[in-house]
Amino acid sequence: MTDVLRATALVCQAASCLAVGSEQVLEALAGRIAQSGLVDVAVKRVGCLGLCAAGPLVRIDPTGALCERVRPESTDGLVAALRDAGPTAAPVSSSALFFARQVRVVTENCGRIDPEDLDDYVASGGYRSLRTALTSMTPAEVIEQVRRSGLRGRGGAGYPTGLKWLTVAKSSGEGKYVICNADEGDPGAFMDRCVLESDPHRVLEGMAIAGYAVGASKGYVYCRAEYPLAIARLRTAISQARQAGLLGVHLAETPYGFDIEVRLGAGAFVCGEETALIASVEGKRGTPRPRPPYPAAAGLWGRPTLINNVETFANVPAIIRRGGEWLARIGTEKSKGTKVFALAGRVVNVGIVEVPMGTSLREIVDDIGGGVVDRRPLKAVQTGGASGGCIPADYLDLPVEYESLTAIGSMMGSGGMIVMDDTVCMVDVARYFMDFCRNESCGKCIPCRVGTTQLHMLLTRIANGAATLTELAQLERLCGTVARTSLCGLGQAAPNPVLSTLRYFREEYLAHIRDRTCPAGVCPVAQRKVVP
Repeated sequence: MTDVLRATALVCQAASCLAVGSEQVLEALAGRIAQSGLVDVAVKRVGCLGLCAAGPLVRIDPTGALCERVRPESTDGLVAALRDAGPTAAPVSSSALFFARQVRVVTENCGRIDPEDLDDYVASGGYRSLRTALTSMTPAEVIEQVRRSGLRGRGGAGYPTGLKWLTVAKSSGEGKYVICNADEGDPGAFMDRCVLESDPHRVLEGMAIAGYAVGASKGYVYCRAEYPLAIARLRTAISQARQAGLLGVHLAETPYGFDIEVRLGAGAFVCGEETALIASVEGKRGTPRPRPPYPAAAGLWGRPTLINNVETFANVPAIIRRGGEWLARIGTEKSKGTKVFALAGRVVNVGIVEVPMGTSLREIVDDIGGGVVDRRPLKAVQTGGASGGCIPADYLDLPVEYESLTAIGSMMGSGGMIVMDDTVCMVDVARYFMDFCRNESCGKCIPCRVGTTQLHMLLTRIANGAATLTELAQLERLCGTVARTSLCGLGQAAPNPVLSTLRYFREEYLAHIRDRTCPAGVCPVAQRKVVP
């Protein structure tokens, strides 16, 4: 191979594309190029290219042509495109708006670098921010840049990141810890998985910078075991960083030491809550505890602990590299920066998208997402996962930011966004999410353990056409009780899908109760005649 490459085929090797045969595409394409004698053309493994619905994906650089649904037996067009360094001989993506409307900060390296190659990450500017922080900035200066950026926690609560870091930094006591929450459990969410599979060193760099800022010397990534590829690449990245002196005793040849380990979770949704996560890392049953004390003061093994999620840490290298004011110029007054969403459901372009805070739902669903499948009417968009709410089509022009979503009964959450068309029954949707929450309840507190079960029972009676208006009123009252009295965020937010569907789609509940019909034809009441 020559030193100067004319073209490179970037083959997506993230989980979604691997599931439809991208590994075979990589092997077939490499073989065809070798047979063709193209010594100035390369094939490169990369992470997620974003447009998951059209995999396996291959992008041709330097032209940027994106080839969709590539099969191992049909790589001749790709070879011709690589030979010509142009897209004319390859099937090119028609989904230009999917990429044109995005602003990539967290995912800037996704689909560009080899996630298992440290040198590739370094060549893209990786670990430069860590070196800058360690050699040119004090811990207080690092925290100040994060504070100026306006970055808020991307795990769902939206707590100011700089303030959380400052609180941990000021906490007394030795042996502080940093934990990356990669326990992504919301139905339809795969943002953290994408980042870990595509750019694991970025998360490690963000954690190391955070450790330096708050005075911690040890970090843990808590990742659910259902993400084997993310875990494997994360462990590879940790090993590479240690060998390069970027983790361990003396980071980047400075006195500061920081190391990271991976801890696997068993897939319990409740372990996304900070105190339950800490208990699980300690080897205990993953159940929450009352707060205060908060983890910032007494967290892992009773020591001050900083917990942020994958996306939050992935923002940090860019903040240090470009300055806090740079990120603060993106987004809205109260919601700064970008947000990564997993766009799923009845939408054409299922995949990972990153947009500035304040982007409207309409732009995300219609422009980036390509609209609803089969051009059916859009009924609702569910945000915030199992703890979020269902937003009706009337609010498509709503800017997506923390306060605006909360005001209409939903939430940002970690970034799941599920699109629903007119074939969906909102009673059935509420019942599905309540079934999820009751199964995932740790059972420690009665309001969550019993309340979610009772809510699911009432929703089932409504779906079966066996409920009364009195039971509908009971459903609403019980939602309030569960939300007010549950111990942790799981129970406190579990009623959100029910309350939001009652708020915007009450007529569907009434149709099930009064008319004994399901307007969407989904529920059991629509399949048999129910005698009151």
